[in-house]
Amino acid sequence: MSEENFYDEEYTERLNEIMDLLKEHYGVPEGARRDDPVDSLITTILSQNTTDQSRDKAKARLDEKFDSFQEILDADVEEVTDAVRIAGLGPTKAERIQTFLSMIKEERGEFSLDHVTDMEKEEAKQYLQEFPGVGPKTAAVTLCFAFGMPVMPVDTHVHRLSQRLRLIPEGTPVGKAHDILEREVPDDRIYEFHINLIKHGRAVCTARNPTCQESFLAEYCVNCVCREN
Repeated sequence: MSEENFYDEEYTERLNEIMDLLKEHYGVPEGARRDDPVDSLITTILSQNTTDQSRDKAKARLDEKFDSFQEILDADVEEVTDAVRIAGLGPTKAERIQTFLSMIKEERGEFSLDHVTDMEKEEAKQYLQEFPGVGPKTAAVTLCFAFGMPVMPVDTHVHRLSQRLRLIPEGTPVGKAHDILEREVPDDRIYEFHINLIKHGRAVCTARNPTCQESFLAEYCVNCVCREN
């Protein structure tokens, strides 16, 4: 099937049914807490290639060691590395955080991303990705959670389940998955769908030993390894 024919009326119906079932099972998530966007982007950098628990520990240590963004920027990179080491890739993440703070301070004269609020979605995504180490996922998470924009973050859970549920073709790269799901999922349901898909990925449709056979989405889970059992 060509990609053009993949996203047909049947696809839209399946997507809506899946979203409704997820909503029925997991509810409507509370709106994202609007943290300071600069702080949110730093947290998202720390989340790269690690667990939520390790991310949170690294952020807590960073906040405990430094009282302000300026202190983080002025510190030796080894100090910042030591603070965030538990999240993995300490030197890389420390450099990215300091570079981001340096660039935003030089551009704006302060540590603020408030101007992003006035940008269109695509402009905002491109702008954030100009900072070293900020890719599509980091930009999407920041825009979705800190600004409330209808941007679809695609983490490992969303990427895995979207393929298993045939919402994107199998083998679709993460970057392209962002664009597809953001295009197909209604703006007012992006945040809800993102959160509920993650909940389902953690509880049922796990990377290993999924229990989808007993799931309320079993009939939609066509590409899952559980079908081989």
